[in-house]
Amino acid sequence: MPQEHELLAQRRANMEALAQLGVDLYPHEFDRTDTVHRLVTAHGERAKEDLEATRIETKTCGRILAIRSFGKANFLVLSDGRARIQVYIRQDSMPGLDFQAFRLLDLGDFVGVSGHLFRTKTNEFTIWASGLTFLAKCLVPLPEKWHGLQDIEIRYRQRYLDLIVTPETRRVFEARSRTLAAIRDFLDARSYLEVETPMMQQVAGGALARPFVTHHNALDMRLYLRIAPELYLKRLLVGGMERVYEINRNFRNEGISTQHNPEFTMLEFYQAYSNYLELMDMTELMLSEVARKVTGGEDVTYGETTLSFKAPFRRLSMRGAVCEEATRRLGREVTEAELRDLGSARALAGQLGVELEPGMGPGKITAAVFETLWEESLVQPTFVYDFPTEVSPLSKQKPDDPDTVERFELYAGGFELANAFSELNDPAEQRRRFEQQLQERQKGDAEAHAMDEDYVHALEYGMPPAGGEGVGIDRLVMLLTDSHSIRDVILFPLMRARKDS
Repeated sequence: MPQEHELLAQRRANMEALAQLGVDLYPHEFDRTDTVHRLVTAHGERAKEDLEATRIETKTCGRILAIRSFGKANFLVLSDGRARIQVYIRQDSMPGLDFQAFRLLDLGDFVGVSGHLFRTKTNEFTIWASGLTFLAKCLVPLPEKWHGLQDIEIRYRQRYLDLIVTPETRRVFEARSRTLAAIRDFLDARSYLEVETPMMQQVAGGALARPFVTHHNALDMRLYLRIAPELYLKRLLVGGMERVYEINRNFRNEGISTQHNPEFTMLEFYQAYSNYLELMDMTELMLSEVARKVTGGEDVTYGETTLSFKAPFRRLSMRGAVCEEATRRLGREVTEAELRDLGSARALAGQLGVELEPGMGPGKITAAVFETLWEESLVQPTFVYDFPTEVSPLSKQKPDDPDTVERFELYAGGFELANAFSELNDPAEQRRRFEQQLQERQKGDAEAHAMDEDYVHALEYGMPPAGGEGVGIDRLVMLLTDSHSIRDVILFPLMRARKDS
């Protein structure tokens, strides 16, 4: 601790010395001609002779990641977050004040340099500095720069520090940005309209989840942070917007894990005159295109596995998949009829060691058994389709099977990536489903869907047949960047309050 205080004191002393020299400690701007990344990209491979012949002048800036001195020769390493470049400093090559400022620099400081490009005797691509401008002082020592930031908690709590010293972190978030751009390009090219819906809602709807609750003082109104934009997006279908999408922030007051963060990003899109089968085909095309644009190909490395986003993806019906795996594990034939009967479904779950909650019907039991038997093994992109009606209050039933809805979930990497269905547009049936959910809520299910009278009223004006889908952006980025915690792909994930804060 004493050594740390000495380092902090030395940095402040250097800043005071700069001020005594008349150096502007926090200048308003620096008129650069190039970024470090552009210099390295455009000229980093040019030969020594070529650089000498053309004598390229430049002005650039960045954060100092290294300082080295060898007699009269001094070197800085500058980074703009995307690339690094070496800077050669000599006292006889720049104004005296600039060199005095150089002597007071610390690792992490921001500086601007002007000069020309060349290669050193060791062939290092370098700027021969003719001028140096101080831009900002780093008052706190940086972590060991060569090995990145090893403390996981500090990486998440102080993402700015992680970005400074861990180049891979920046590459993850650049890939995230490209993912969003690729999705927008795909949907815009198909005449989808990007829209925005409320993040504070009077009814927390569109998903089965526990919401965050807040209060509007002026209106004296209880409000919920959005758990999904679904019901508002479908109101737009009623209004005649045939293809809409939103890349939205959702908030769910639930547990935290490597796959769950209370605040997360979803893509939701809705297409009139469509159904879940058409969306399956469209999802394959979209994810294949996104993978190519973000990673350069349809094969993506995730851990020790290569995921293929090349269409077509594997397809499994939920009840069929449960019967297949249960038959294999129990050594006897398990039929779909067993899954549709409450008593036999509960007995089957017991035989398979699946824990159940009181009041679960055969549909919820089937979904619970599926998650236990299959979810983690679905590594390659796989569509699981035709869900029990009991777990799908907003989905349209199959014409010949009222216990089953036209719904699919896409799994990849062992977790759910997307959820879609043919949208329920019968207002009477929607009201019945909401009322059924209210009964579940009265039994203690905190995640049951609330009644939304205005949404039912909107359906009474008529909503065309439609398909709708939600895709977890954070989880998709995890797969595309080989990240194994959702916190690795969210710039500022929610963290437990520190005891010393």
